[in-house]
Amino acid sequence: MRNSILMIGVWGACASVMGCSGAGPSDVGVSSAESALAKSTKFFVPPPDPGAVKQAEQLLRKGKLLDALTIAALELVPSAVWFTTGTPAEVRRSVKKTALAAKLEKRVPVLVAYNLPFRDCAQYSSGGALDTPAYEQWIDAFADGIGSTQALVILEPDGLGLIPYNTTIFGAAEWCQPTITDETGTVVPAPGASAEERYAQLRYAVSSLKSRAPNASVYLDGTHSAWLGVSEAAYRIYKAGFVDGVQQVQGFYVNVSNFQPTAQATQFGTWVSSCLAAGTPGVGPSWMQDPDTGVPHFSYCPGQYDPDTGYTKVNYSPEFAAGITAGIEGLLGGASAQVHFVVDTSRNGKGVLNTAPYAAAPYNQPASVISALDAGNWCNPAGAGLGARPTANTGAPLVDAYLWVKPPGQSDGTCDIAGGARAWDYSQYNPWGLTGDAANHFDPLWGRADPAAGAWFPEQALQLARNATPRLL
Repeated sequence: MRNSILMIGVWGACASVMGCSGAGPSDVGVSSAESALAKSTKFFVPPPDPGAVKQAEQLLRKGKLLDALTIAALELVPSAVWFTTGTPAEVRRSVKKTALAAKLEKRVPVLVAYNLPFRDCAQYSSGGALDTPAYEQWIDAFADGIGSTQALVILEPDGLGLIPYNTTIFGAAEWCQPTITDETGTVVPAPGASAEERYAQLRYAVSSLKSRAPNASVYLDGTHSAWLGVSEAAYRIYKAGFVDGVQQVQGFYVNVSNFQPTAQATQFGTWVSSCLAAGTPGVGPSWMQDPDTGVPHFSYCPGQYDPDTGYTKVNYSPEFAAGITAGIEGLLGGASAQVHFVVDTSRNGKGVLNTAPYAAAPYNQPASVISALDAGNWCNPAGAGLGARPTANTGAPLVDAYLWVKPPGQSDGTCDIAGGARAWDYSQYNPWGLTGDAANHFDPLWGRADPAAGAWFPEQALQLARNATPRLL
């Protein structure tokens, strides 16, 4: 009882005295008239994660009041609610409960639908519906749970970034190729794992939400500013979210569960939106579509990958960015970008993982390890911080909102050597006395085994909150 009273006091002090609700400014900057959200929109604050409550209680017992207040502050900022499993009846009830709670508070909930078959391509967040019919029933129930209430829907993170057996706009085969072993012992493609089915599933989800949840603003996966190139992102968004050249969704989202800086994310999203405008029939010039098939020439759009690096690294320097902007503007033929987007700022306050310190003493990690750590910088990176508070008043005409889509404090997964997100030379630095066995699920950046995807990560939560930009307290 005493701890419960203390926790109520901590949350109350944080909300009322410290001013840490996380609400954004209400009258700063310029919003587009075509935004799905009023600048004054208030987003829904879900109940605190049980892991956060437990951590705050433990901090109180240790006399660390400021840290306890910091965790409370973290949980009082609006964030998304994820729906990742369950029967259709279960997801309908859960979504409806959240939507009604937000409506009673006159706030807009951010709802994440994350249940596609073969989601995350068997990585840390693998799972999803068993097949297309099961997914269609699930997403229908998700949409029914929203009903006529207002909501912002983040539809299937990674759904367009990781497509089974996909071929890019430039003809390259991608690595996501799920397999099974059949009755003869032969390894064959998994049934239902195809790019065609993935696009069909997403188009069905868009249609279902449009008809069953008419007041929901739906956003598709645009990956992030250091993942898909501009032309590829535009192509996939168009294929999933347009029918006969007509836009069926409000827009797309970038940087979900990632750490790319907001300025980069905004620049990337603006380029993608401009590329979409250039290629969309009836919006861009006719020569941006194939005269025989009508297929847009999104491949004409330049992007953020620098040819001087063999198109292996992004470049957002002012000089390079100006050239990309000019190149895309030259394709518009007088048209203007129309598709809006939202940016996940939940953990990008300090940018991506800085791996340079690990090359120096006392770690002394070789270049191969540093390169692998850079490649895995999406997975529970050390040194990250909370980013801009959720707001629909972004000051950027195409950016409908900054959101905390990935709830800060929730783990990205067991980021280890076995899963490919970590590398480490234990002969150079090993205060833990480990063998470096790839099966031990140890994360050398945190000095522990990371929690499973979605589970509370106390050390990371406190670091994110302490490193918040702007500050929480």
